[in-house]
Amino acid sequence: MNARIRKLLGSLIILLILAVIAYGYEEDNPNAPSSPSETEVVQIDFPADRYPDTAKHIQDAISSGEAPICTIDREGADENRSQSLKGIPTKKGYDRDEWPMAMCLEGGEGADIEYIKPSDNRGAGSWVGNQLEKFADGTRVEFMFK
Repeated sequence: MNARIRKLLGSLIILLILAVIAYGYEEDNPNAPSSPSETEVVQIDFPADRYPDTAKHIQDAISSGEAPICTIDREGADENRSQSLKGIPTKKGYDRDEWPMAMCLEGGEGADIEYIKPSDNRGAGSWVGNQLEKFADGTRVEFMFK
């Protein structure tokens, strides 16, 4: 074998070894998003004392018939947000909060919209994002309120 072929084979072997290591890391990574069974619902205690307007909106929307469960669907969030906020005008000094959230499979057209103070809405959104980042799409979540 000439040197060029040996070099090419060596490179291919190294790439194969790296691919196997990367696959093993992904399989064993404790930080990878987890996904409970399809029937399991993860319950998360929502800090209603920190974000009272958002908490009230979620509870009122559920009481009015909106879905109490959020099935995480990050890829559908932009389209859901577009559909849920369609025709709902902005209001100076307020955010348009939606339940079910845009990142929920249940969100989108027909979602309940409420005008919320930006500090409450954005704080709640950040909190929710941090809580849900460890869960994979398809995970079913229920927010609990005390």
